[in-house]
Amino acid sequence: MSPLLHNAAFDALGLDWVSVAFAVPAGAVAGALAGMRALGIVGLSVTMPHKGDAAVAVDELTPVARRLGVVNCITQRGGRLVGDSTDGAGFVEALRRGGAFDPAGRRCVVVGAGGAARAVVLALAEAGADEVVVVNRSPDHARGAAALAGANGRVGTAADISQAELVVQATPVGMDGTAGGAATAFDPDLVHGGQMVADLVYHPMVTPLLAAAHERGARTVGGLGMLVHQAAVAIGHWTGLPAPVEAMWEAAEKRSAQTGG
Repeated sequence: MSPLLHNAAFDALGLDWVSVAFAVPAGAVAGALAGMRALGIVGLSVTMPHKGDAAVAVDELTPVARRLGVVNCITQRGGRLVGDSTDGAGFVEALRRGGAFDPAGRRCVVVGAGGAARAVVLALAEAGADEVVVVNRSPDHARGAAALAGANGRVGTAADISQAELVVQATPVGMDGTAGGAATAFDPDLVHGGQMVADLVYHPMVTPLLAAAHERGARTVGGLGMLVHQAAVAIGHWTGLPAPVEAMWEAAEKRSAQTGG
């Protein structure tokens, strides 16, 4: 959906720009970035499995990208390629817009310890969360993710979910097309009214976890918001202009409705 969001933004800004998708084989990031330089491409979005390789191949990393070791947005400035990770900032903005929720001073639990989870952990800590607890099947991965939150981060268990003010589901569980396994990453009965529950999965827009959380009285935010707002941060990097977020939201919601998301 990224080219759709980018092009909606370019249209709203009145820019004669276009975003297209390039299929890049695994291990070919250096060649793709050489093409970016040669063609004068202003910006690239980077998807898996290329985020780690892109962090190594760019000329400069933002502080966030350096800490995470991944890049999902590249901007060409004066011939230098600057890599950033916009997922975490996009998630926090989605919380504020979609749920009127500010993480500052809040107790947060992040379920998962992969790339998206790590970005969320760091962003919540930088947004002033009082505590960021990481719950994950692999203790080693959980410790690595929790360390990104510094003194406010720790490894927890599923029991911590019921004590949190914000619960973030940051695994692929619940995504359309995933085969087998549970419909939710944890027991939905751990969720209750007064909590904010966020799911990073955006297809479907209402995941089994979000439906269950809503039934139990919790407020919910879906993964589409993170997708839109991380793209909005990238638009700002590339154009130097404030991103037309509402136009991007309109395009995303229309596409999701068309595809049954």
